[in-house]
Amino acid sequence: MKIQDKIQDDMKAALKSGDKLVLETLRMLRAQMKNVTIEKGEDLSEEDVFGILSKEMKKRKESIKLYNEGGRQELAEKEEQEMKVLSAYMPEELSPEELNVIISKAISETSAEGLKDMGKVMGAVMPQVKGRADGKVIQDLVKTKLG
Repeated sequence: MKIQDKIQDDMKAALKSGDKLVLETLRMLRAQMKNVTIEKGEDLSEEDVFGILSKEMKKRKESIKLYNEGGRQELAEKEEQEMKVLSAYMPEELSPEELNVIISKAISETSAEGLKDMGKVMGAVMPQVKGRADGKVIQDLVKTKLG
């Protein structure tokens, strides 16, 4: 089953069960998917959907941080609940060992020799791990290996 179909089915189930949080979160996600489809002018691939999901997860993380700093605990909790809903559709995270293998391979393929080549390495790594690893974690690992 494609992820778009699963999201649609879960949205219908949330509508029937009256689960407002899940319904609102999935409606927002579907709206984002529709916007990207219109921008691209073609149907979304699974990778596109995972990219949208990871972007939405990142937005939630930033919002949670800002709400907590601003003393708005109830809003931070709502964002955390939305993140839980979205995380159910994310692919399984890559382990640090798997990331190290991918990064090492990218370093050898790009003939990177130091931090000045970090952009090349990141450009090679990111498409392979899209939605399955945090960009900041990858950046730190690449820096460590190149530094």
